[in-house]
Amino acid sequence: MPEAYIIDAVRSPVGKRGGGFAGTHPADLAAHVIRSLVGRHDFDPAAVDDVVLGCLDQIGSQAGDIARTSALAAGLPESVPGTTVDRQCGSSQQAVHFAAQAVMSGTAGIVVAGGVQKMSQFPILSAFGAGEPYGATDPWTGCKGWQARYGDQEISQFRGAEMIAEKWGLERPVMEEFALESHRRALTAQREGRFDAEIVPFEGITADEGPRADTTLEKMAGLATLTPGGRLTAAVSSQLSDASSAVLIASEEAVRTHGLSPRARIHHLSVRGADPVMMLTAPIPATEHALKKAGLTIDDIDLVEINEAFASVVLAWQADIGADPARVNVNGGAIALGHPLGATGTRLMTTLLNELERTGGRFGLQTMCEGGGMANVTIIERL
Repeated sequence: MPEAYIIDAVRSPVGKRGGGFAGTHPADLAAHVIRSLVGRHDFDPAAVDDVVLGCLDQIGSQAGDIARTSALAAGLPESVPGTTVDRQCGSSQQAVHFAAQAVMSGTAGIVVAGGVQKMSQFPILSAFGAGEPYGATDPWTGCKGWQARYGDQEISQFRGAEMIAEKWGLERPVMEEFALESHRRALTAQREGRFDAEIVPFEGITADEGPRADTTLEKMAGLATLTPGGRLTAAVSSQLSDASSAVLIASEEAVRTHGLSPRARIHHLSVRGADPVMMLTAPIPATEHALKKAGLTIDDIDLVEINEAFASVVLAWQADIGADPARVNVNGGAIALGHPLGATGTRLMTTLLNELERTGGRFGLQTMCEGGGMANVTIIERL
């Protein structure tokens, strides 16, 4: 089968909600990483066959195919198209999959895959509210097929995360210790300059704004739960953020033609579904499926990036998969660094690639839970 190579990967700093990127147009934020990514290599930008970006809540300035708007704002030739993907939190990881599949099929040579999200302007589930004037405020109410199968029970990530905590017996102190460690790891990574090679500063912002040196277990213990009687608080949940990220994917022929130097190859890609009510457990069967298809075990994986949507998601995954916590999210995760929805997939991929290079690891696995009860898995091999 033809190969799909990762040539390069960059990301913006992750801005806090209301932080450094609160006044930035999301297409300018995405254009910055596209322009930076393509500009680091000596080939005609007209050779880019497509720009595939993940983005949720595609309303307002995030509507109208923001991938195309961003590509044009980045200065790419008008001949370069763009398309926007919504696989919920896994949107930009899916963008990588679509890019790799295009390259592996022979229908594309070079593709920019990435994502963008401006949660300062468009909070999570903004698109639900945008439907209210038209008589629809969520995807399920009134859907006969859905209600016949799942009834009218609450469907939300918060309920799913609570259900996971209950099913796996994850008490609040355990999740708070996990969250604190996420901040510790992120702060260490910042202090040691581990993110320097992957971040392209923008509008005066040079570093991720989320990691907190002043957080403690005592402070976490004083927070109210997200739901009455629940176990989760904001401290054990991902931060709302603004950011963009992008990965350059190329075929073997494009590598030869344009003199590109691959940094990694796509070893495996897949996506699986699971219970859409508990919603956030799909990384478990998706990882099992991916490892089996790839002929690997979790012990063959040198580093893992799994999105920290909630502490319960990662802790349940670790328990069932048997992953060594020392290899998982070694530079912190979304609890500390933030979760800019549509951009997180390629943010994780960028960090995974750079950390494999820093440590000399061979295989890296990335997965993340997604709305609707799905999970993408990508395994990359450092070259």
